Amino acid sequence: MIIREANLNDVQAIARVHVDTWYTTYKGIIPESYLAKLSYQQREIAWQKIIEDTMSSSQFVDVAENNSGEIIGFANSGKERTSDRTYKGELYAIYILAAYQRQGIGYKLTLSTVDKLSELGFNSMLVWVLADNPACRFYETIGGQKVYEKQIERGGVMLKEIAYGWQDITSVRDRISSR
Repeated sequence: MIIREANLNDVQAIARVHVDTWYTTYKGIIPESYLAKLSYQQREIAWQKIIEDTMSSSQFVDVAENNSGEIIGFANSGKERTSDRTYKGELYAIYILAAYQRQGIGYKLTLSTVDKLSELGFNSMLVWVLADNPACRFYETIGGQKVYEKQIERGGVMLKEIAYGWQDITSVRDRISSR
């Protein structure tokens, strides 16, 4: 398994992972009618733009490949999007196919994120996650503190979203390294 920077040739695979993990992660949390409208084609268009934008912005996308070279997960990160005064970096998205979860891939993608945010001069970060997402335990395990809450709407339903924050992202590396 390797972690590497995404490129335009990865758009289709990233879109597949994105849509497939939404189905498995959010089933029972987000209305089925909303999930049924997700499309690989729409996600491909979005990921094409995101990856093109990484060339001229403080944003990046990493992918995780299995031993056969298939993309099985990704992380998208960069500058925090709301100009928060405390948290300068943000993990926008991290998704790993269900069959590959709980194998350390999330840790590896997060370490890559921390390294790249550090290179950009961001020493703090946050991630927004639905409160009912089982991944909340992952963020707590690596030292994330609940710092904000907000309500968002998906499929006509209001959902609570939590921001986990790290004021010093070197603590993330320390937590993961000690596992």
